[in-house]
Amino acid sequence: MIAGHAGTVLIGQLAVMAFGVIDTIVAGRYAEDALAALSVGAAIFISVYVSLMGGLQALLPVWAKLHGAGRADEVGRSVRQSLYICLIAIVLGMWALLAPSALLRWTAVPPAMLAAVEAYLAVLAWALPPALLFRVFSTLNQSLGRPRLVSWLQLGSLCIKLPLSIWLTFGGFGLPSLGLVGIAWATLVVNCAMLGVALWLLRHAAYYRAYRFWQRIEAPDWHQLRQFARLGVPGGLSVLVEVTSFTLLALFIARLGVVSAAAHQIASNLAAVAYMVPLSLGLATSSRVSYWLGAGDPVKARHACLTGVGMAMLCSLIVAGLLAALRWRLPTVYSQNPAVVQMAATLMLAIAAYHLADSLQTLCIFVLRCYQVTVAPLVIYCALLWGAGLGGSYLLAFKGLGPFAAMPSPLTFWLTSAAALWVTALLFVALLWRAVAKSLESNRSD
Repeated sequence: MIAGHAGTVLIGQLAVMAFGVIDTIVAGRYAEDALAALSVGAAIFISVYVSLMGGLQALLPVWAKLHGAGRADEVGRSVRQSLYICLIAIVLGMWALLAPSALLRWTAVPPAMLAAVEAYLAVLAWALPPALLFRVFSTLNQSLGRPRLVSWLQLGSLCIKLPLSIWLTFGGFGLPSLGLVGIAWATLVVNCAMLGVALWLLRHAAYYRAYRFWQRIEAPDWHQLRQFARLGVPGGLSVLVEVTSFTLLALFIARLGVVSAAAHQIASNLAAVAYMVPLSLGLATSSRVSYWLGAGDPVKARHACLTGVGMAMLCSLIVAGLLAALRWRLPTVYSQNPAVVQMAATLMLAIAAYHLADSLQTLCIFVLRCYQVTVAPLVIYCALLWGAGLGGSYLLAFKGLGPFAAMPSPLTFWLTSAAALWVTALLFVALLWRAVAKSLESNRSD
């Protein structure tokens, strides 16, 4: 069950990640300066989008438990209430994307990149609302154990994204070349198209009628919104910490020059593609764990949890091995510059080690939300990803740390971050073990 669900989700997630791969390849073929600017702009957008998406995605256990308990009417009402949360997320996200100047100046992004990055983010600010609303639709389908429809939509959207990105970036057929901004416009069109199809399906598909989504939206239910906040706020903040550690890596590495920024963009793009495997397994596993918890069977929930952890570790070993084995070939897909390719190939070994830890901690944090454990992971993320990982790598790269002199290289950032993520993953395993045991003991006492 988990394998089939995760495989379907993976297809959709890889299609979404293909957007980033397409953008990186198109920008790299257009100009190295565009690729370097994309490294910064994409890092900021992803930080905003994924953080807000994390808050919405944290609602999956709520809907999966209601589904497991057979309470279809309450699923529909809960989804309508989630639109209030989504509206707040849209306002915050657009504000952040339309006013990035302070962040760009604080991180000392080279002035030559500023105009391109700001223009790119200004368009993506309008692509954010349809992206977040579609994420609500996606999370709903995953909680109901029906991810296939979302995956087909995401896969089909590639048919629009690929030719549109090329056309708007390079120009043709009477349209002038838009450069990096053309990539952002293509993303906006694709996001609106996917949301439009999702809304049509919710309105007309027979499967959704039992949930009565299209009833008039109720006034805010503060009790339910507080429940959403208890899951969504720590979940979103956890993702924010995780992703901004990536974002600030890109912004700090941009100080090292165009070659370093371009190589880091290739490396981080491949790491993000690899991340889709544990992300899919995390979504699938949390859906089954929440379903069985809602059905009142914590033993089957534990079995689903252990199955997901085992599958995540097996898949991560395979993916890490492929990243290491293909470390010289994969970067050539993105760039023909020998200096960029050589530096990216060096980073690939660090990414392989990073991915192993990333897989384990990703699976754990998704399942921990099913057991309503959200604050402790956030504290661990802040201490290790921001503190030890990002802060330690910054000091080691630019200032020197203890007996080590400054080592200004992208590799310094990746190796330090990988070490911090390994400690994070092991602590999450301990938290998950405790949460599962507590659930079983509570069930026996009842």
